[in-house]
Amino acid sequence: MTYAVVLAFGLVIGSFLNVCIYRMPRRQSVVRPASRCPSCGNALKPWDNVPVLSFLLLRGRCRYCSARISFRYPVVELLNGLGYLLVLWRFGIGLDAVVYMIYFSTLIVITFIDLDFQIIPDAITLPGAAAALVLGVFVVSDPFDRASVLGPVQSVAGFLLGGGLFYAVAVLSRGGMGGGDIKMMAMVGALTGWKGVLLTTFLGSLTGSIVGIGLMLFKGKGRKTRIPFGPFLALGSAVSVLWGQELLKLYMRGYS
Repeated sequence: MTYAVVLAFGLVIGSFLNVCIYRMPRRQSVVRPASRCPSCGNALKPWDNVPVLSFLLLRGRCRYCSARISFRYPVVELLNGLGYLLVLWRFGIGLDAVVYMIYFSTLIVITFIDLDFQIIPDAITLPGAAAALVLGVFVVSDPFDRASVLGPVQSVAGFLLGGGLFYAVAVLSRGGMGGGDIKMMAMVGALTGWKGVLLTTFLGSLTGSIVGIGLMLFKGKGRKTRIPFGPFLALGSAVSVLWGQELLKLYMRGYS
């Protein structure tokens, strides 16, 4: 029953994430006006906003103008709902789960905004980094050692390493790394510690390289094609939070 409630809650929050993804980069309020069809401007009825189900019943089209609704809407809702289930499964009911559910939703918003606009808004990363520091120092467990709180040393070290490492990359690459990635990694480090920064960077670089090579081989993209890095960092951080402890044990076992 708990999992069903959390899944339903995650789907509803996922619907709100779609609003954030669409409006935040356009500097629109995420509160007002109510949800509307971007094609005809008609306000949507509550029964048109039921996560996933409304999309299926409407067959992916607006009730009023029959414009096609992006498949991304139910995808975001499902991702968020399934993400909440994973967090609950790994952390159980408690403050850790609440914090990481919010964090997971934040990573989803960052991912899809960066895919569309190749930006990571300061409105997400700046308050996110501040909140992550407070939560990392006082609230959340260390993802790599859940028996202990992350604490001030780990949280501040992660904040400085995440922001500093990516700032150094930006300077050395002369703009090859965006400011949004720097602030995002400061947030990641504050909430997951320095180990989280290293694992996130490794996994993000690995998946980014695989996708980049795939695009060059099968889509004819050139080496200079810009690919947003935020989605890969978000994926790496999500994996670090959920399975960082196990991945660290596997790594250490390989050197024992």
